[in-house]
Amino acid sequence: MRTIRAAAAAALTVAAVALTAPTAGATPAGGGVTPFGFSVSPSTIAPGGQVRLSVTDCGSTATASSAVFDTTTIPRGRSAVATVDRDARRGAVYRVTFTCDGRSGTTTLTIAGSSSRPGQNDPVPGGVRGGLGGSVGGSNTAEIAAGAALALAAAAGTVHAARRRTADRRH
Repeated sequence: MRTIRAAAAAALTVAAVALTAPTAGATPAGGGVTPFGFSVSPSTIAPGGQVRLSVTDCGSTATASSAVFDTTTIPRGRSAVATVDRDARRGAVYRVTFTCDGRSGTTTLTIAGSSSRPGQNDPVPGGVRGGLGGSVGGSNTAEIAAGAALALAAAAGTVHAARRRTADRRH
């Protein structure tokens, strides 16, 4: 019985991770599939921050370019770091284009600090501004449904485990 409980817990964990993991925003230029993989990490960065640019399955040196950082050369089998311009517009989404062996693919890079109110990101004299963190942005229906499904699955698993324990003790 412990095996079944462990398997159920593992399945719930995998489901939770799969449903909460961010989706890749990479799309090949021209709508096709690129023969190489690419990524920007982190996908949201403050102006002046550094991003790691990675390319996989590229037979030669690759490049990454964007309006928000200088064109960066990525050696074969490695990654590179680029510094985002300090004057990058907060809340803007920039396109990053990766090129390898004459083929290109794009993804996006978001600049942190979007302000919904004037002065929201202004420095606070004498201290740190506490706030709502990531809860300020809106949520979409898929996120709400995924969260509700996970909460329902956790509640159902708890009820099931509690009832099984009670039934096991009666014998």
